Amino acid sequence: MSRTRRHPLPRTARTAALAGAAVLAVALSACSGGGGDGKGALAADQDAKISVNLTGDSAKPGAPVKVTAAEGTLKDVAVKDTKGAALAGKISADGRTWTSDRVAVPGATYTVTVKDDKGRAGKQQFSTQAADKVNKLDFNFKAGSTVGTAMPISIRFDHPVKNKAAVEKQLKVSTDNNTVGSWGWYQDQAGHQRVDWRPETYWKPGTKVKLDADLDGIDSGGGGWFVRDYDNTFTIGKDQQVEVDLGSRQLQLVRDGQVVKSIPVAAGTPGGEKASWDGKMVLMRKEGTIRMTSESVGLGDAYDKMVRDSMRLTDSGMYIHAAPWNEGNYGRVNNSSGCVGMSDADADWLYAQVQPGDLVEVTGQGSKGQAKLGNGYAQWNMSWADWQKLSALDGQGGN
Repeated sequence: MSRTRRHPLPRTARTAALAGAAVLAVALSACSGGGGDGKGALAADQDAKISVNLTGDSAKPGAPVKVTAAEGTLKDVAVKDTKGAALAGKISADGRTWTSDRVAVPGATYTVTVKDDKGRAGKQQFSTQAADKVNKLDFNFKAGSTVGTAMPISIRFDHPVKNKAAVEKQLKVSTDNNTVGSWGWYQDQAGHQRVDWRPETYWKPGTKVKLDADLDGIDSGGGGWFVRDYDNTFTIGKDQQVEVDLGSRQLQLVRDGQVVKSIPVAAGTPGGEKASWDGKMVLMRKEGTIRMTSESVGLGDAYDKMVRDSMRLTDSGMYIHAAPWNEGNYGRVNNSSGCVGMSDADADWLYAQVQPGDLVEVTGQGSKGQAKLGNGYAQWNMSWADWQKLSALDGQGGN
């Protein structure tokens, strides 16, 4: 995450007048001190009159800043925060108004500096109300990383987003080959709200991807605000998939359409909660050696093990991993508690080959069905048309 206009969180409005006023009057005076009473005062006809308006409530963030000339025309307008970051904007064709391209952000103080067509200049400050609560983002990839061809862009929010369309408009995905995709909104396994961007088809290897989340000052709804922008880049890696056949109890790594290696495995016990999920999943993370307990997945106290070469497929706890305790059953019997296990040597090899974002497809009899959308990354089990329906922009959430 690199880009960023940061702003302090709580801050009160500068003056009581700001809290209730819809328009802030700004008296402008000539830059030169000529004329007047010799003490720097200016004649009345040398005062320029403008107003600064934040739609609805001058102290409320989330609206563009508008500067209006009550007389004459505007020639130059600058609006900056206390750190010197400027709000870009445009003067209207008639020169009477200037409107910022982006909105005022919460908990900020801005200085407005104006010059008009008669060379007069002036300055005024205003402050916006602080955010009741701040909504932060978590991403499913590290900036600059390389991921597999099935990896969606996934954003998780600290607080629920009610203004989904307004937020989605600020999320832009750009690629070096014009990849088509769309955003979709849903809740994950833990109840957090997420919005994911999925390509129409799998990513092309080597694609360069950039995400711009221009969210600073956007109201997420329910009292929550975003107070910074985000940007991220990543690259699509090798074209490879992992295929697991529950019937033959074999796992294959397929790269560029060719089988690289077949590995005997033992998957979940058919019939009941210990069965494996099937369908199209995505390798979420490579987690190495981790502690796995049956209690963490709702299976009582059946096991508590340190497990190596752990490759996560779902939030609910389905993994591909080394399972040396099950030697003798690889390729013969599916008898695990839902994961796909193999020998240490095969797990070491596979772990070194795969990348987060690789497609993992499980087929064959004896599964407990497909994982729900919020349980890992199950987008690829949906048709493109159905996925587009989850966009807040009437199916037009692509970039």
